[in-house]
Amino acid sequence: MAKKAVPAWPAEMEAAPTANDRFKTAAGALFWCSLILATGVHFAVLACWPEMSAEVISLSDRELTAIELPPEIEIPAAPEAISRPAVPVIATGDIDESITIAPTTFESNPVQELPPPPTLSETAPSDLSAAPTFTPYTVRPDIKNREEVRKALEREYPSVLRDAGLGGVVLVWIFIDEEGQVVRTEIHQSSGYDGLDRAALKVADVIQFTPALNRDKRVPVWISLPISFRCG
Repeated sequence: MAKKAVPAWPAEMEAAPTANDRFKTAAGALFWCSLILATGVHFAVLACWPEMSAEVISLSDRELTAIELPPEIEIPAAPEAISRPAVPVIATGDIDESITIAPTTFESNPVQELPPPPTLSETAPSDLSAAPTFTPYTVRPDIKNREEVRKALEREYPSVLRDAGLGGVVLVWIFIDEEGQVVRTEIHQSSGYDGLDRAALKVADVIQFTPALNRDKRVPVWISLPISFRCG
């Protein structure tokens, strides 16, 4: 019986060696070359620098010599030792438990003569309304027509600023006469908006106050009043 012939693979069909195969083949040669090169470098170093030694580090004691100071130099005396604080001692004594301090009251110690209140000529210039100034008083003036002031705030609030949601606080100087009437107004601290400042002056002219008192006497005064404009 004749054998069946097996076709042969062509040479170009055989698998080519990979990079890994080539590295494994050359690994032995690379190892021995590196070892020989390292050995040669060590021999060259020893041949060029045959003596290599570490520096000797040692500690030595040197005797100190005393220097004699000339007689004109005086050495100050050592400072005195700080004395220890004294230890507090609780003293003993007999105190009569019946000793009391009488209560102090205005009824038992009446004030007979009080100094008179200062006059305007002593504390302020002749024309008090000319400019804001300190004026003494014991009873601060109070607003009487709060509802009317609230309506004035709504009426004088600039619509452009209200619609834009802008508000602020204006600090206004107000001069009040002996009857509680507003005589003069000035801007003390601006809100940052001219429209609100002008509206605050108009609202201040509407306010009616109770008279300010210095003890039992009506006096004209300057006060600083914040006027606030708020949306909603």
